[in-house]
Amino acid sequence: MSDPYETTEQHLDRLLRRALNSFDLPDSTVDLLGSALAHSSTLHSSHHSPALHRETYRHTYLLADGSDLTLWELVHSGGRDEQAPRRHELYDDEGDAHVAAARLAGSLSDAPAFGDEGGQGELEILTLLMAAPPAPVPRTYAPDNSADHARRVLRRAENRDRPGEEKARLLRSAFAHHITQVFGRQCQVGDQEAGFTLYEHAFLLLDGSETSLWEVEHTATPDGRHMCEVYEDERAARAAMESRTRIC
Repeated sequence: MSDPYETTEQHLDRLLRRALNSFDLPDSTVDLLGSALAHSSTLHSSHHSPALHRETYRHTYLLADGSDLTLWELVHSGGRDEQAPRRHELYDDEGDAHVAAARLAGSLSDAPAFGDEGGQGELEILTLLMAAPPAPVPRTYAPDNSADHARRVLRRAENRDRPGEEKARLLRSAFAHHITQVFGRQCQVGDQEAGFTLYEHAFLLLDGSETSLWEVEHTATPDGRHMCEVYEDERAARAAMESRTRIC
């Protein structure tokens, strides 16, 4: 993964060039990385199965002002076939990397499916999708570029009824956030398997109030690709998951 003779500048250039989403990194992060003096790369986690080969790497950089900055790299391919193309994604937020890794795991074809659990019908699938979540655990907010995190969540939303400018303006005052996976299941939709994952991105604002974005990651698309939808409240997000079980 790392070359002992590679300079930090070469290492960064290689990471940014091969990442599919490098354009999504904030300009401020890229500017700071321009002053990196040294770096260290370690394997953070990995997952290997017949359907998915995934590794997450932590790249830490020492900056000229003595501070450090971390990039999280997600490397994945479809199964253990050595000829399968490896895809690279970069994140400057550990929470975003975690969401991306969970998104991949949520689409595994060998994950438990509704069809393997006693022949549940469509009504039972919808009941599970719409079920109330378990009692929430107390949140621990992390101050970590939260306004920028909110901006990226909204930017990757593909649904037309995503939160608008009023919500975006409110979230500019977010200074801490907490990510919770509320729901995650694999089910049969039509003639294909689809993964559904629901996340709550909770934000603490400067005035002491709280607000949330509800993100639905799913593969209930005609070509099976991952799609991200974002909603202002949980009810709308769960209704979107329900409707997705009917349109593939």
